[in-house]
Amino acid sequence: MNILLNSAVAGFLGSPIFMFILIIAIMYFMMIRPQRKRQKELDNFRNGLQAGQEVVTSGGMYGKVKRVEGNIVNVEVAHGVVLRIDKSAVFANPTAAQQ
Repeated sequence: MNILLNSAVAGFLGSPIFMFILIIAIMYFMMIRPQRKRQKELDNFRNGLQAGQEVVTSGGMYGKVKRVEGNIVNVEVAHGVVLRIDKSAVFANPTAAQQ
């Protein structure tokens, strides 16, 4: 009986279905889960935007948040130059986080 059980377990572990399930599990824990975590952090950052925060736009422009109006963020990129940018195009300034 024990030999049959060991043979059944070994057969399952070597089966293509088990390998497929294993690959899906590895992909989930190595790719999908960390990406969801980063996306959640980015959403929290964008929802918590306040005046005075240093940000980077998706176009690579650095500036400070002047005002947040719903999905529009007013970013000052130079003295007296304020751009209206969609909230989804704003990211945290990596150099400001290091200081």
